[in-house]
Amino acid sequence: MTSIKEQAAISRLLSFLQEWDNAGKVARSHILDKFIETNRGKTAPELEQEFSQGASLFLVRLTTSLRITYVTDSCLEKLLRSIGIFLSAVSSNRYLIEFLEVGGVLTLLEILGLEKIKEEAKKESIKLLQVIANSGRTYKELICESYGVRSIAEFLAKSKSEETQEEVQVLLDSLVHGNPKYQNQVYKGLIALLPCESPKAQQLSLQTIRTAQSIIGTTHPSIVDCVLKVLGTMHLEVQYEAIELIKDLVGYDVRQALLKGLVALLIPSVKETSKLQAKILSDPSVLQLAPSLPMFLQQAAAAKAIGVLARNDMSIAEELLYLHVVHGLMAAMGNMDHSNSQRLASLTLEVRTAASEGAGRAAAATVPPPPQSRRPARAAQCFVQMFPLVAEHVRKGMGEELYQLFLVSAPSDGDSDSVVPLHTVPILERSTCRVDLATSCRRDCSGLGSSTRHFPVPFPALSVRLPTRPPPATSLCQAQLQVQTALAPQPGPPCSCPQSNAEDLYMKLDSIQADILAANKVNITKALRLHGGSYSMNILYGSHDSAQMAYLTHFEKEDVESKE
Repeated sequence: MTSIKEQAAISRLLSFLQEWDNAGKVARSHILDKFIETNRGKTAPELEQEFSQGASLFLVRLTTSLRITYVTDSCLEKLLRSIGIFLSAVSSNRYLIEFLEVGGVLTLLEILGLEKIKEEAKKESIKLLQVIANSGRTYKELICESYGVRSIAEFLAKSKSEETQEEVQVLLDSLVHGNPKYQNQVYKGLIALLPCESPKAQQLSLQTIRTAQSIIGTTHPSIVDCVLKVLGTMHLEVQYEAIELIKDLVGYDVRQALLKGLVALLIPSVKETSKLQAKILSDPSVLQLAPSLPMFLQQAAAAKAIGVLARNDMSIAEELLYLHVVHGLMAAMGNMDHSNSQRLASLTLEVRTAASEGAGRAAAATVPPPPQSRRPARAAQCFVQMFPLVAEHVRKGMGEELYQLFLVSAPSDGDSDSVVPLHTVPILERSTCRVDLATSCRRDCSGLGSSTRHFPVPFPALSVRLPTRPPPATSLCQAQLQVQTALAPQPGPPCSCPQSNAEDLYMKLDSIQADILAANKVNITKALRLHGGSYSMNILYGSHDSAQMAYLTHFEKEDVESKE
């Protein structure tokens, strides 16, 4: 026998269910609003108590209504939110199984593919799929077996809402983790998204591919072409993610193909370039414009990516030399149709590598420099400084006048005074103190912004005579005031810190110099082969390394075979 309270609760439940069954669209919408407001965040036991142990009866009605009305978008968003309250509740495994048994996953995936349904409803569908995927490996496999990866990827490419696209990324990331059976399927689906027209979808796909790549551990052969094509985008956030992915991919088996592809992008095909130019000229609406061709965007992005890679890894810089990167960079510098290609190629040609700093420090630790050359070492070396043979051929390819414009102007060596930081000077222990400050110079004259390197600049005005004994407070205050006065900004000679002309070189080129660069015949690979692999080794490391020699010899042989 049931108690009076239980009978009353069952009566209320039956009355509620009957009200739902007899209600129309407007009435059901009000019922859903009240249910969402009063039951959001409740656990499964609390829901059962609310519905007198009959919550599944209402869930069945919700799923049935969803399957019948989702095509017409009638209260669809509220229906999905109500179902989400059941599925996301703590200890809701029973509700999840009931929803899946009636084909809930297929219904949610079909909603993503319907054009008439509003974006908000599709967003709620994605959230429900997230709840299902986060419930365990079995449910992730169920989504993938229902052709979910394809439906989700297509929706990501077509969605117009960035918030919804970010929710899709969360779902794809969940499907990659803890899903060994279908993680390769998700990985391939992400690669297939790269050529899509949505910049946000490209950005999110590239981010998720980096995660998937570290989980899978192997690469797909098509990823190189897809990533290189993405470099033709006009959106810098997408280009950034593409370069970050390239930095990861050079650690896998596609490294050589990727580097070859980047170098090839530095010299666009004449046939393709002329085809694009003819198409633009045939359109009278853009005759007065100077559009950036996709190939030129790729060229600029490739030059930037090459600079990033060479800066991070010395071995990549060496490998790029054997792939004729210097010839490609000089050709890009001569592209008068795209100034950004010229600028980025110039910066990459003189790229500073962090690896060379470590090599320089190691050499300095083993072999002390002669007294006349003991000066503060630079934080890094330029590409042409790192390989003297490159500098020699670049000079010949550019010509003396253009090469001088390209060079980095170094400070004069006339002043050999030692640099003493201000905080290390024992003020009260010396009768005469000359303070030389290490300052950073703002390179406003060349438009390069604030310099990140500190250079020693002597200030003769800071020769402050301080007493040897502790002075009275008034005398000490006067000495401090004198130092502060000397530290105040004062007019002086022009800045003498090292300044690079590479970034602004394209503004100084005339058409003849640009043609010289574009048609350069610099062949570093041939020169290295004539000098032998030990040539570059002696320059970089000062000693022979058998492993590195074998590494260089491999690329020399490959270059010879490709020419034969």
